[in-house]
Amino acid sequence: MPIDFRTDPSRYRHWRLACEGPVATLSMDVDPAASLFPECELKLNSYDLGVDIELADAVQRLRFEHPEVRVVVLRSAKPAVFCAGANIRMLGRASHGHKVNFCKFTNETRIAIEEAAAESHQPWLAVLHAPAAGGGYELALACAHIMLIDDRRAAVSLPEVPLLGVLPATGGLTRLTDKRRVRRDRADVFCTTEEGVRGRRAQEWGLIDELVPPSRWEDAVAARAGALAATSDRPAEARGIALTPLERSITDTTIDYPHLHVALDRPGKRATFTLRGPDRAPADLHAEGAASWPLAAARALDDAILHLRINEASLGLWVLRTEGDPATILATDTLLAADDWLAREIRLFWKRVLKRLDVSSRSLIALIEPGSCFAGTLAELAFVADRAVMHAGAEGNAPARLTLGACNFGSYKMGNGLTRLATRFLGAPDAEAAAHAAIGQALDADSADALGLITESIDPIDWDDTIRLLLDERASFSPDALSALEANLRFAGPETMETRIFGRLSAWQNWVFQRPGAAGDAGALHRYGSGTKPEFDPERV
Repeated sequence: MPIDFRTDPSRYRHWRLACEGPVATLSMDVDPAASLFPECELKLNSYDLGVDIELADAVQRLRFEHPEVRVVVLRSAKPAVFCAGANIRMLGRASHGHKVNFCKFTNETRIAIEEAAAESHQPWLAVLHAPAAGGGYELALACAHIMLIDDRRAAVSLPEVPLLGVLPATGGLTRLTDKRRVRRDRADVFCTTEEGVRGRRAQEWGLIDELVPPSRWEDAVAARAGALAATSDRPAEARGIALTPLERSITDTTIDYPHLHVALDRPGKRATFTLRGPDRAPADLHAEGAASWPLAAARALDDAILHLRINEASLGLWVLRTEGDPATILATDTLLAADDWLAREIRLFWKRVLKRLDVSSRSLIALIEPGSCFAGTLAELAFVADRAVMHAGAEGNAPARLTLGACNFGSYKMGNGLTRLATRFLGAPDAEAAAHAAIGQALDADSADALGLITESIDPIDWDDTIRLLLDERASFSPDALSALEANLRFAGPETMETRIFGRLSAWQNWVFQRPGAAGDAGALHRYGSGTKPEFDPERV
Protein backbone atom coordinates (compact mmCIF):
# COMPACT_ATOMS: atom_id res chain seq x y z
CA MET A 1 0.00 0.00 0.00
CA PRO A 2 1.28 3.49 -0.79
CA ILE A 3 2.23 5.60 2.21
CA ASP A 4 -0.06 8.61 2.65
CA PHE A 5 1.36 11.77 4.23
CA ARG A 6 -2.08 13.32 4.76
CA THR A 7 -3.44 13.20 8.30
CA ASP A 8 -5.07 15.34 11.01
CA PRO A 9 -5.34 15.27 14.82
CA SER A 10 -8.54 13.21 14.76
CA ARG A 11 -6.53 10.39 13.15
CA TYR A 12 -3.39 10.59 15.29
CA ARG A 13 -2.33 7.28 16.82
CA HIS A 14 0.89 8.48 18.40
CA TRP A 15 0.54 12.08 19.62
CA ARG A 16 -1.75 14.14 21.85
CA LEU A 17 -2.04 17.86 21.20
CA ALA A 18 -3.52 20.28 23.73
CA CYS A 19 -3.52 24.08 23.49
CA GLU A 20 -4.12 26.38 26.44
CA GLY A 21 -3.70 30.02 25.51
CA PRO A 22 -0.08 30.72 24.58
CA VAL A 23 1.14 27.24 25.56
CA ALA A 24 0.65 24.08 23.53
CA THR A 25 1.60 20.65 24.87
CA LEU A 26 2.46 17.94 22.37
CA SER A 27 2.73 14.59 24.13
CA MET A 28 4.37 11.57 22.50
CA ASP A 29 2.26 8.49 23.20
CA VAL A 30 3.20 5.97 20.51
CA ASP A 31 0.74 3.15 19.93
CA PRO A 32 2.95 0.03 19.86
CA ALA A 33 0.52 -1.79 17.55
CA ALA A 34 0.24 0.99 14.94
CA SER A 35 3.49 0.61 13.00
CA LEU A 36 3.59 0.93 9.21
CA PHE A 37 5.41 -2.42 9.26
CA PRO A 38 3.40 -5.54 10.17
CA GLU A 39 4.74 -7.41 13.20
CA CYS A 40 6.86 -4.40 14.23
CA GLU A 41 5.99 -3.34 17.77
CA LEU A 42 6.80 0.30 18.54
CA LYS A 43 7.91 -0.19 22.14
CA LEU A 44 9.14 2.57 24.46
CA ASN A 45 7.91 5.43 22.29
CA SER A 46 10.13 4.25 19.45
CA TYR A 47 9.00 5.54 16.10
CA ASP A 48 8.69 4.80 12.40
CA LEU A 49 7.73 7.03 9.48
CA GLY A 50 4.05 6.96 10.52
CA VAL A 51 4.89 8.56 13.87
CA ASP A 52 6.87 11.29 12.16
CA ILE A 53 4.13 11.97 9.59
CA GLU A 54 1.85 12.85 12.49
CA LEU A 55 4.57 14.97 14.10
CA ALA A 56 5.10 16.93 10.87
CA ASP A 57 1.36 17.53 10.66
CA ALA A 58 1.30 18.81 14.24
CA VAL A 59 4.20 21.19 13.51
CA GLN A 60 2.29 22.57 10.55
CA ARG A 61 -1.04 22.92 12.34
CA LEU A 62 0.49 24.66 15.33
CA ARG A 63 1.78 27.36 13.00
CA PHE A 64 -1.37 27.85 10.92
CA GLU A 65 -4.24 26.86 13.18
CA HIS A 66 -2.88 28.27 16.44
CA PRO A 67 -1.33 31.72 15.95
CA GLU A 68 -1.96 32.35 19.66
CA VAL A 69 0.49 29.59 20.66
CA ARG A 70 3.82 31.12 21.63
CA VAL A 71 5.61 28.04 22.93
CA VAL A 72 5.25 24.29 22.36
CA VAL A 73 6.07 21.94 25.23
CA LEU A 74 7.25 18.58 23.89
CA ARG A 75 6.97 15.75 26.38
CA SER A 76 6.24 12.05 26.69
CA ALA A 77 3.03 10.48 27.94
CA LYS A 78 4.92 7.30 28.88
CA PRO A 79 6.08 7.30 32.52
CA ALA A 80 9.34 5.41 32.01
CA VAL A 81 10.72 6.84 28.78
CA PHE A 82 10.80 10.03 26.74
CA CYS A 83 11.60 8.35 23.42
CA ALA A 84 13.77 5.37 22.48
CA GLY A 85 14.38 6.69 18.96
CA ALA A 86 13.79 5.04 15.61
CA ASN A 87 12.42 1.52 15.93
CA ILE A 88 15.27 -0.93 15.38
CA ARG A 89 13.08 -3.75 14.04
CA MET A 90 11.68 -1.35 11.48
CA LEU A 91 15.18 -0.31 10.41
CA GLY A 92 16.20 -3.94 10.07
CA ARG A 93 13.23 -4.80 7.86
CA ALA A 94 12.91 -1.64 5.79
CA SER A 95 14.36 -1.42 2.30
CA HIS A 96 17.37 0.79 1.81
CA GLY A 97 15.23 3.34 -0.02
CA HIS A 98 12.68 3.46 2.79
CA LYS A 99 15.38 3.95 5.42
CA VAL A 100 16.92 6.83 3.49
CA ASN A 101 13.57 8.54 2.81
CA PHE A 102 12.56 8.04 6.45
CA CYS A 103 15.73 9.77 7.64
CA LYS A 104 15.31 12.57 5.11
CA PHE A 105 11.73 13.26 6.17
CA THR A 106 12.58 13.22 9.87
CA ASN A 107 15.44 15.65 9.17
CA GLU A 108 13.08 17.98 7.32
CA THR A 109 10.59 17.82 10.20
CA ARG A 110 13.20 18.67 12.80
CA ILE A 111 14.47 21.59 10.73
CA ALA A 112 10.86 22.80 10.52
CA ILE A 113 10.75 22.75 14.33
CA GLU A 114 13.88 24.90 14.44
CA GLU A 115 12.42 27.24 11.83
CA ALA A 116 9.27 27.55 13.95
CA ALA A 117 11.40 29.13 16.67
CA ALA A 118 13.64 31.23 14.44
CA GLU A 119 11.09 32.50 11.91
CA SER A 120 7.60 31.95 13.35
CA HIS A 121 8.63 32.86 16.91
CA GLN A 122 7.06 29.66 18.23
CA PRO A 123 9.90 27.96 20.14
CA TRP A 124 9.75 24.34 21.27
CA LEU A 125 10.67 23.21 24.78
CA ALA A 126 11.85 19.61 25.24
CA VAL A 127 10.88 18.24 28.65
CA LEU A 128 12.83 15.05 29.39
CA HIS A 129 11.44 13.34 32.48
CA ALA A 130 12.99 9.99 31.50
CA PRO A 131 15.67 8.58 29.14
CA ALA A 132 15.88 10.05 25.64
CA ALA A 133 17.89 7.80 23.34
CA GLY A 134 18.97 8.05 19.72
CA GLY A 135 16.30 9.72 17.63
CA GLY A 136 14.49 10.65 20.83
CA TYR A 137 17.40 12.82 21.91
CA GLU A 138 17.75 14.08 18.33
CA LEU A 139 14.13 15.25 18.55
CA ALA A 140 15.00 17.14 21.73
CA LEU A 141 18.07 18.62 20.01
CA ALA A 142 15.77 20.29 17.47
CA CYS A 143 14.05 22.21 20.27
CA ALA A 144 15.07 25.65 21.46
CA HIS A 145 15.56 24.54 25.07
CA ILE A 146 16.09 21.12 26.71
CA MET A 147 15.16 20.36 30.32
CA LEU A 148 16.29 17.13 32.02
CA ILE A 149 15.08 15.82 35.37
CA ASP A 150 17.90 15.11 37.82
CA ASP A 151 16.76 11.78 39.22
CA ARG A 152 19.82 9.59 38.47
CA ARG A 153 17.74 7.66 35.94
CA ALA A 154 16.99 10.07 33.13
CA ALA A 155 19.80 10.31 30.58
CA VAL A 156 20.44 11.45 27.03
CA SER A 157 22.26 9.22 24.58
CA LEU A 158 23.17 8.66 20.96
CA PRO A 159 23.94 4.91 21.09
CA GLU A 160 23.73 4.12 17.37
CA VAL A 161 27.44 3.49 16.78
CA PRO A 162 28.07 1.01 19.64
CA LEU A 163 24.61 -0.53 19.54
CA LEU A 164 23.63 -0.67 15.86
CA GLY A 165 26.69 0.03 13.76
CA VAL A 166 25.01 3.05 12.15
CA LEU A 167 24.97 6.82 12.76
CA PRO A 168 22.49 9.09 14.53
CA ALA A 169 20.61 9.83 11.31
CA THR A 170 18.45 12.85 12.05
CA GLY A 171 21.08 15.48 12.61
CA GLY A 172 22.35 14.48 16.05
CA LEU A 173 26.06 14.53 15.28
CA THR A 174 25.86 17.88 13.52
CA ARG A 175 23.63 19.54 16.11
CA LEU A 176 26.03 18.53 18.89
CA THR A 177 28.95 20.37 17.32
CA ASP A 178 27.31 23.09 15.20
CA LYS A 179 24.28 24.03 17.27
CA ARG A 180 25.14 23.16 20.85
CA ARG A 181 28.91 23.69 20.43
CA VAL A 182 29.78 20.48 22.26
CA ARG A 183 33.53 19.93 22.24
CA ARG A 184 34.67 17.40 19.64
CA ASP A 185 36.34 15.02 22.11
CA ARG A 186 33.34 15.09 24.44
CA ALA A 187 31.03 14.46 21.49
CA ASP A 188 33.19 11.46 20.58
CA VAL A 189 32.87 10.04 24.09
CA PHE A 190 29.13 10.71 24.16
CA CYS A 191 28.45 9.06 20.77
CA THR A 192 30.38 5.91 21.66
CA THR A 193 28.88 5.44 25.13
CA GLU A 194 25.81 3.24 24.89
CA GLU A 195 24.30 4.27 28.23
CA GLY A 196 24.66 7.98 27.52
CA VAL A 197 25.17 10.86 29.95
CA ARG A 198 22.99 12.10 32.80
CA GLY A 199 22.76 14.77 35.44
CA ARG A 200 25.40 17.42 36.01
CA ARG A 201 27.74 16.09 33.32
CA ALA A 202 25.00 16.38 30.68
CA GLN A 203 24.58 20.04 31.61
CA GLU A 204 28.31 20.78 31.86
CA TRP A 205 28.96 19.26 28.43
CA GLY A 206 26.16 21.31 26.86
CA LEU A 207 23.99 18.30 26.03
CA ILE A 208 21.04 19.91 27.83
CA ASP A 209 20.18 23.45 28.93
CA GLU A 210 18.59 22.94 32.32
CA LEU A 211 18.83 20.31 35.04
CA VAL A 212 15.91 20.25 37.47
CA PRO A 213 15.35 18.22 40.67
CA PRO A 214 12.16 16.14 40.82
CA SER A 215 10.72 18.30 43.62
CA ARG A 216 10.60 21.36 41.34
CA TRP A 217 9.96 19.61 38.02
CA GLU A 218 6.46 20.71 37.00
CA ASP A 219 6.88 24.21 38.43
CA ALA A 220 10.15 24.61 36.52
CA VAL A 221 8.55 23.39 33.29
CA ALA A 222 5.71 25.90 33.64
CA ALA A 223 8.13 28.71 34.45
CA ARG A 224 10.38 27.95 31.49
CA ALA A 225 7.40 27.68 29.11
CA GLY A 226 6.18 31.06 30.34
CA ALA A 227 9.60 32.65 29.87
CA LEU A 228 9.88 31.35 26.31
CA ALA A 229 6.34 32.46 25.49
CA ALA A 230 7.19 35.97 26.66
CA THR A 231 9.83 36.26 23.93
CA SER A 232 7.32 35.67 21.10
CA ASP A 233 5.41 38.23 19.03
CA ARG A 234 2.70 35.84 17.86
CA PRO A 235 -0.73 37.53 18.01
CA ALA A 236 -2.72 36.48 21.07
CA GLU A 237 -6.11 37.41 19.62
CA ALA A 238 -5.67 36.15 16.04
CA ARG A 239 -7.87 33.41 14.63
CA GLY A 240 -6.13 30.50 13.01
CA ILE A 241 -6.62 28.97 9.57
CA ALA A 242 -8.05 25.46 9.52
CA LEU A 243 -5.97 23.16 7.33
CA THR A 244 -8.92 21.37 5.76
CA PRO A 245 -8.41 17.91 4.18
CA LEU A 246 -6.26 18.09 1.07
CA GLU A 247 -8.15 17.16 -2.10
CA ARG A 248 -6.31 14.58 -4.19
CA SER A 249 -7.18 11.94 -6.77
CA ILE A 250 -4.75 9.28 -7.98
CA THR A 251 -4.83 6.96 -10.97
CA ASP A 252 -2.11 4.74 -12.36
CA THR A 253 -0.85 7.58 -14.55
CA THR A 254 -1.92 10.81 -12.82
CA ILE A 255 -2.09 12.62 -9.50
CA ASP A 256 -4.50 15.56 -9.41
CA TYR A 257 -5.05 18.41 -6.97
CA PRO A 258 -7.09 21.59 -7.54
CA HIS A 259 -3.97 23.53 -8.68
CA LEU A 260 -1.54 20.78 -9.62
CA HIS A 261 -1.51 17.96 -12.17
CA VAL A 262 1.22 15.31 -12.09
CA ALA A 263 1.56 12.99 -15.09
CA LEU A 264 3.37 9.71 -14.39
CA ASP A 265 5.33 8.30 -17.33
CA ARG A 266 6.80 5.02 -16.12
CA PRO A 267 8.32 3.95 -19.47
CA GLY A 268 10.01 7.36 -19.62
CA LYS A 269 10.98 7.15 -15.90
CA ARG A 270 9.61 10.62 -15.26
CA ALA A 271 6.87 12.63 -13.60
CA THR A 272 5.71 15.93 -15.06
CA PHE A 273 4.42 18.52 -12.59
CA THR A 274 2.12 21.21 -14.01
CA LEU A 275 1.39 23.83 -11.38
CA ARG A 276 -1.47 26.14 -12.33
CA GLY A 277 -1.46 29.73 -11.15
CA PRO A 278 -4.54 31.43 -9.68
CA ASP A 279 -7.33 32.94 -11.74
CA ARG A 280 -7.12 35.97 -9.47
CA ALA A 281 -5.09 37.20 -6.53
CA PRO A 282 -6.74 36.36 -3.19
CA ALA A 283 -8.99 39.14 -1.94
CA ASP A 284 -8.18 38.29 1.68
CA LEU A 285 -5.79 35.53 2.79
CA HIS A 286 -7.54 35.18 6.15
CA ALA A 287 -11.04 34.98 4.69
CA GLU A 288 -10.08 32.44 2.04
CA GLY A 289 -8.00 30.36 4.47
CA ALA A 290 -6.73 27.01 3.22
CA ALA A 291 -8.54 27.56 -0.10
CA SER A 292 -6.40 30.60 -0.98
CA TRP A 293 -4.18 29.82 -3.94
CA PRO A 294 -0.75 30.33 -2.33
CA LEU A 295 -1.56 28.03 0.60
CA ALA A 296 -3.49 25.44 -1.42
CA ALA A 297 -0.81 25.26 -4.13
CA ALA A 298 1.99 24.90 -1.58
CA ARG A 299 0.13 22.09 0.21
CA ALA A 300 -0.48 20.28 -3.07
CA LEU A 301 3.12 20.56 -4.24
CA ASP A 302 4.43 19.44 -0.85
CA ASP A 303 2.19 16.38 -0.79
CA ALA A 304 3.10 15.43 -4.36
CA ILE A 305 6.82 15.64 -3.60
CA LEU A 306 6.46 13.41 -0.54
CA HIS A 307 4.20 10.93 -2.32
CA LEU A 308 6.57 10.53 -5.25
CA ARG A 309 9.70 10.33 -3.12
CA ILE A 310 8.46 7.38 -1.07
CA ASN A 311 6.01 5.65 -3.44
CA GLU A 312 7.44 6.20 -6.94
CA ALA A 313 11.18 5.69 -6.58
CA SER A 314 11.69 4.62 -10.21
CA LEU A 315 10.48 7.99 -11.55
CA GLY A 316 13.87 9.64 -11.26
CA LEU A 317 13.22 12.65 -13.52
CA TRP A 318 10.81 15.39 -12.49
CA VAL A 319 9.78 17.89 -15.16
CA LEU A 320 8.52 21.22 -13.78
CA ARG A 321 5.91 23.17 -15.77
CA THR A 322 3.60 26.06 -14.91
CA GLU A 323 0.48 27.61 -16.42
CA GLY A 324 -1.29 30.91 -15.79
CA ASP A 325 -0.98 34.67 -15.67
CA PRO A 326 2.35 36.03 -14.35
CA ALA A 327 0.71 39.31 -13.30
CA THR A 328 -1.65 37.44 -10.99
CA ILE A 329 1.25 35.57 -9.37
CA LEU A 330 3.07 38.85 -8.75
CA ALA A 331 -0.08 40.38 -7.23
CA THR A 332 -0.38 37.35 -4.94
CA ASP A 333 3.26 37.74 -3.95
CA THR A 334 2.51 41.32 -2.91
CA LEU A 335 -0.06 39.98 -0.44
CA LEU A 336 2.49 37.47 0.88
CA ALA A 337 4.96 40.28 1.56
CA ALA A 338 2.59 41.89 4.06
CA ASP A 339 3.56 42.29 7.73
CA ASP A 340 0.99 39.74 8.86
CA TRP A 341 1.34 36.45 10.71
CA LEU A 342 -0.54 34.41 8.07
CA ALA A 343 1.35 35.91 5.14
CA ARG A 344 4.57 35.10 6.99
CA GLU A 345 3.52 31.49 7.55
CA ILE A 346 2.59 30.97 3.89
CA ARG A 347 5.94 32.44 2.77
CA LEU A 348 7.76 30.14 5.17
CA PHE A 349 5.74 27.17 3.95
CA TRP A 350 6.78 27.88 0.35
CA LYS A 351 10.35 28.15 1.58
CA ARG A 352 10.11 24.67 3.14
CA VAL A 353 8.47 23.15 0.06
CA LEU A 354 11.15 24.55 -2.23
CA LYS A 355 13.86 23.26 0.10
CA ARG A 356 12.20 19.84 -0.04
CA LEU A 357 12.70 19.96 -3.80
CA ASP A 358 16.34 20.97 -3.31
CA VAL A 359 17.11 17.82 -1.32
CA SER A 360 15.01 15.39 -3.36
CA SER A 361 17.18 12.85 -5.14
CA ARG A 362 15.50 13.45 -8.49
CA SER A 363 16.68 15.24 -11.60
CA LEU A 364 14.74 18.49 -11.95
CA ILE A 365 14.18 20.01 -15.41
CA ALA A 366 12.11 23.21 -15.77
CA LEU A 367 10.39 23.86 -19.11
CA ILE A 368 9.55 27.55 -19.67
CA GLU A 369 7.02 27.47 -22.49
CA PRO A 370 4.39 29.69 -24.11
CA GLY A 371 1.56 30.09 -21.61
CA SER A 372 3.71 29.32 -18.59
CA CYS A 373 3.93 31.58 -15.52
CA PHE A 374 7.41 31.32 -14.08
CA ALA A 375 6.99 34.57 -12.18
CA GLY A 376 7.84 35.56 -8.61
CA THR A 377 7.29 32.60 -6.31
CA LEU A 378 6.81 30.22 -9.25
CA ALA A 379 10.02 31.50 -10.85
CA GLU A 380 11.78 29.73 -7.98
CA LEU A 381 10.90 26.44 -9.69
CA ALA A 382 13.17 27.44 -12.56
CA PHE A 383 15.99 28.19 -10.12
CA VAL A 384 15.43 24.98 -8.14
CA ALA A 385 15.87 22.99 -11.34
CA ASP A 386 19.15 21.42 -12.40
CA ARG A 387 18.42 22.87 -15.84
CA ALA A 388 15.87 25.42 -17.03
CA VAL A 389 15.23 25.57 -20.78
CA MET A 390 13.12 28.26 -22.42
CA HIS A 391 11.07 28.34 -25.61
CA ALA A 392 12.37 31.20 -27.77
CA GLY A 393 9.20 31.77 -29.79
CA ALA A 394 5.56 32.60 -29.24
CA GLU A 395 2.32 30.76 -29.83
CA GLY A 396 -0.81 32.91 -30.08
CA ASN A 397 -0.91 35.62 -27.43
CA ALA A 398 1.08 33.78 -24.75
CA PRO A 399 4.82 33.85 -25.50
CA ALA A 400 7.24 32.26 -23.04
CA ARG A 401 8.26 34.78 -20.41
CA LEU A 402 10.20 34.71 -17.13
CA THR A 403 9.42 37.42 -14.56
CA LEU A 404 11.40 38.08 -11.40
CA GLY A 405 9.80 39.40 -8.22
CA ALA A 406 11.16 40.83 -4.99
CA CYS A 407 10.56 37.46 -3.31
CA ASN A 408 13.30 35.89 -5.46
CA PHE A 409 15.87 37.99 -3.62
CA GLY A 410 15.24 37.04 0.00
CA SER A 411 12.03 35.19 0.84
CA TYR A 412 13.04 31.67 -0.15
CA LYS A 413 16.56 30.98 1.02
CA MET A 414 18.11 27.57 0.56
CA GLY A 415 19.70 25.42 3.25
CA ASN A 416 23.01 27.19 2.61
CA GLY A 417 21.54 30.48 3.82
CA LEU A 418 21.56 32.06 0.35
CA THR A 419 18.83 32.69 -2.17
CA ARG A 420 18.86 30.49 -5.25
CA LEU A 421 19.87 33.46 -7.37
CA ALA A 422 22.74 34.31 -5.02
CA THR A 423 23.81 30.68 -5.18
CA ARG A 424 23.48 30.71 -8.98
CA PHE A 425 25.64 33.84 -9.25
CA LEU A 426 28.11 32.95 -6.52
CA GLY A 427 31.16 35.15 -6.96
CA ALA A 428 29.38 37.30 -9.56
CA PRO A 429 27.60 40.07 -7.61
CA ASP A 430 27.21 42.17 -10.76
CA ALA A 431 25.14 39.39 -12.36
CA GLU A 432 22.88 39.20 -9.31
CA ALA A 433 22.52 43.01 -9.34
CA ALA A 434 21.58 42.95 -13.03
CA ALA A 435 18.91 40.35 -12.30
CA HIS A 436 17.61 42.48 -9.43
CA ALA A 437 17.31 45.47 -11.77
CA ALA A 438 15.03 43.37 -13.98
CA ILE A 439 12.37 42.79 -11.28
CA GLY A 440 8.89 43.03 -12.81
CA GLN A 441 10.05 42.78 -16.42
CA ALA A 442 8.52 40.04 -18.58
CA LEU A 443 11.77 38.62 -19.94
CA ASP A 444 11.82 36.77 -23.25
CA ALA A 445 14.24 33.91 -23.88
CA ASP A 446 17.05 36.12 -25.19
CA SER A 447 16.81 38.51 -22.25
CA ALA A 448 16.60 35.71 -19.68
CA ASP A 449 19.57 34.00 -21.31
CA ALA A 450 21.60 37.22 -21.33
CA LEU A 451 20.96 37.64 -17.60
CA GLY A 452 22.03 34.05 -16.90
CA LEU A 453 18.62 33.03 -15.58
CA ILE A 454 18.14 29.99 -17.83
CA THR A 455 20.33 27.17 -19.08
CA GLU A 456 19.39 27.35 -22.74
CA SER A 457 17.12 29.17 -25.17
CA ILE A 458 15.61 26.84 -27.77
CA ASP A 459 14.20 27.79 -31.17
CA PRO A 460 10.55 26.77 -31.70
CA ILE A 461 11.48 24.59 -34.66
CA ASP A 462 13.82 22.52 -32.51
CA TRP A 463 11.81 22.57 -29.27
CA ASP A 464 10.05 19.20 -29.42
CA ASP A 465 13.08 17.21 -30.59
CA THR A 466 15.48 18.96 -28.22
CA ILE A 467 13.24 18.41 -25.18
CA ARG A 468 12.65 14.76 -26.09
CA LEU A 469 16.39 14.12 -26.42
CA LEU A 470 17.15 16.01 -23.20
CA LEU A 471 14.65 14.02 -21.14
CA ASP A 472 15.51 10.66 -22.72
CA GLU A 473 19.23 11.22 -22.17
CA ARG A 474 18.75 12.26 -18.55
CA ALA A 475 16.63 9.19 -17.83
CA SER A 476 19.31 6.93 -19.35
CA PHE A 477 22.08 7.95 -16.93
CA SER A 478 22.95 6.05 -13.75
CA PRO A 479 20.44 7.10 -11.06
CA ASP A 480 23.10 6.66 -8.36
CA ALA A 481 25.58 8.88 -10.19
CA LEU A 482 22.89 11.51 -10.82
CA SER A 483 21.86 11.62 -7.15
CA ALA A 484 25.46 12.23 -6.16
CA LEU A 485 26.04 14.75 -8.98
CA GLU A 486 22.93 16.80 -8.17
CA ALA A 487 23.53 16.81 -4.42
CA ASN A 488 27.02 18.15 -4.94
CA LEU A 489 26.11 20.82 -7.51
CA ARG A 490 22.98 22.25 -5.93
CA PHE A 491 24.55 23.66 -2.77
CA ALA A 492 27.37 25.94 -3.76
CA GLY A 493 28.56 28.52 -1.30
CA PRO A 494 28.78 28.42 2.50
CA GLU A 495 28.29 25.26 4.49
CA THR A 496 25.68 25.50 7.23
CA MET A 497 24.37 23.11 9.84
CA GLU A 498 21.55 22.26 7.43
CA THR A 499 23.78 21.53 4.43
CA ARG A 500 26.03 19.43 6.67
CA ILE A 501 23.04 17.41 7.83
CA PHE A 502 21.70 16.77 4.33
CA GLY A 503 24.99 16.71 2.47
CA ARG A 504 27.55 15.14 4.77
CA LEU A 505 25.73 13.28 7.55
CA SER A 506 22.94 11.93 5.33
CA ALA A 507 25.39 10.87 2.62
CA TRP A 508 27.51 8.94 5.10
CA GLN A 509 24.47 7.33 6.69
CA ASN A 510 23.25 6.35 3.22
CA TRP A 511 26.58 4.57 2.72
CA VAL A 512 26.60 2.95 6.18
CA PHE A 513 23.04 1.69 5.67
CA GLN A 514 24.28 -0.42 2.75
CA ARG A 515 27.34 -1.89 4.44
CA PRO A 516 27.23 -5.50 5.72
CA GLY A 517 28.21 -4.41 9.24
CA ALA A 518 24.85 -2.67 9.53
CA ALA A 519 22.50 -4.22 6.97
CA GLY A 520 24.06 -7.62 6.25
CA ASP A 521 22.64 -10.89 7.58
CA ALA A 522 25.32 -10.81 10.30
CA GLY A 523 25.04 -7.04 10.69
CA ALA A 524 24.04 -5.10 13.79
CA LEU A 525 20.52 -4.20 12.63
CA HIS A 526 19.62 -7.84 12.02
CA ARG A 527 21.30 -9.30 15.09
CA TYR A 528 20.06 -6.69 17.54
CA GLY A 529 18.30 -8.39 20.44
CA SER A 530 19.32 -11.89 19.34
CA GLY A 531 22.15 -12.30 21.84
CA THR A 532 24.62 -12.81 18.98
CA LYS A 533 27.25 -10.18 18.33
CA PRO A 534 27.31 -8.56 14.89
CA GLU A 535 30.22 -9.15 12.55
CA PHE A 536 32.17 -6.14 11.28
CA ASP A 537 34.63 -6.10 8.40
CA PRO A 538 37.84 -4.79 10.03
CA GLU A 539 39.06 -3.08 6.84
CA ARG A 540 38.56 0.69 6.80
CA VAL A 541 37.54 2.09 3.41
